[in-house]
Amino acid sequence: MSLLLATGQAPAQQLPALTYAQASERLQQVSDALAAADAGVRNKQDLQDATRYLRLPEITGEVRRLQFQKTLTIPLGSLAPVAEAFGIESPLEFIERDWRTRPVVTATLPLYTGGLIPAAQGAAEAATRQASAERESQRQSLAVQLVQAYFGQQLAEQALQVRREVRDGLQRHLDDAGKLEREGFATRAQRLQATVARDKAERDYQKALNDLSTLQSALSTLLRSGGEVQALTPLFVATAPVGSQAEFEQAALGRHPQIEKLRAMAAQAEQGVRVQQAKFKPQVYLFGQYDFRRRDELIADPDWAFGIGLRYTFLSPSMRPLQLSAARAQLDQAQAGIGEAENQVALGVRRAWNELDTARRQFGLLDSSIAQAEENLRLQELSFREGQATSLDVIDARLALGGARIERAQAAYQYDVALAQLLEMSGQMDRFDEFRLRADKVLAYE
Repeated sequence: MSLLLATGQAPAQQLPALTYAQASERLQQVSDALAAADAGVRNKQDLQDATRYLRLPEITGEVRRLQFQKTLTIPLGSLAPVAEAFGIESPLEFIERDWRTRPVVTATLPLYTGGLIPAAQGAAEAATRQASAERESQRQSLAVQLVQAYFGQQLAEQALQVRREVRDGLQRHLDDAGKLEREGFATRAQRLQATVARDKAERDYQKALNDLSTLQSALSTLLRSGGEVQALTPLFVATAPVGSQAEFEQAALGRHPQIEKLRAMAAQAEQGVRVQQAKFKPQVYLFGQYDFRRRDELIADPDWAFGIGLRYTFLSPSMRPLQLSAARAQLDQAQAGIGEAENQVALGVRRAWNELDTARRQFGLLDSSIAQAEENLRLQELSFREGQATSLDVIDARLALGGARIERAQAAYQYDVALAQLLEMSGQMDRFDEFRLRADKVLAYE
């Protein structure tokens, strides 16, 4: 595990060393995207909790300071002749102009809203489910990103080790070619071939160093570690299939966050239809009112009042029929979206399952290829020293072995990423570590 020493970095033991499970736990703690999604859920949950009180009375207070003028006309009727005898004209007219203070408390209790309150409560509950599904989708997406970054760094470390071994092996071959040339058993052309191959291997090694640095930065940024992270969990492969395609498809249709989100949106659209339907129905309510400053009452104002009221809108400029039609169209759109999402998710599951199976099979085939490549290199090096093979034969054997090792590491990485994508598509990303522990092939670098 001393690979990082070759990069000129600090010793590995001085760097944060995390298993995949520890890295996953840290990601949950430091991700800004997850923090934003959590805040969105809290927002919708608070709004849902607020709808529980919609059936309670609404109590309002109002204080008005007003100047008014009141003209009161009283006809005298049969008393008019008597009043005229005293110079009083009929009708009597009184004009009052004054400043008054009007503090009034009013309470209103809904009895029947035409389904408006249940619709509001149902829509709020569905909005909370939508926010929760969005948070889960974000969490699983970040988990896949972590798999790509974490095991991508492991792949880069594997590649760096292989590139270093190829470079060092070609350097030894170049040394052997130089000795054999001086002894007359190898040609200058063979030594030049070895030199060119060694130089290319050095370039590949330097590129592998830079690739590793880039992936270390990616993992460090994702985990907000402030420095390079040493990945302790190696690449892995399970030689047995993880399960049938049908099982993952069934799980996806029941658990995929995107489908859950669309179902919640459809539920909100359904409640939206109920809201528009409620606008065609009357509303019944209890009301009460109390005047706290009776000496300033106007003549027509009561000291207090309570009763029952009915409100019905006969004509509205909002065009209620069109509003209802629009709500139904939105519901149709949401339901159609669910069907399309189910098809896309099923297709995604099939694609991820096939990619996982391909990587699993390729890894198994490469195991035997590496064993054959190692034996071929041993024989070519021995034959070259005895003058029975060319320098190019040794170079090709060395490069073939290095290529097979890198290809096997890439197959393991593709397996790990495909597994994560399959679990994400089926809504089971929490089971990634469970499947990792079932693996019977571990690709650790030395």
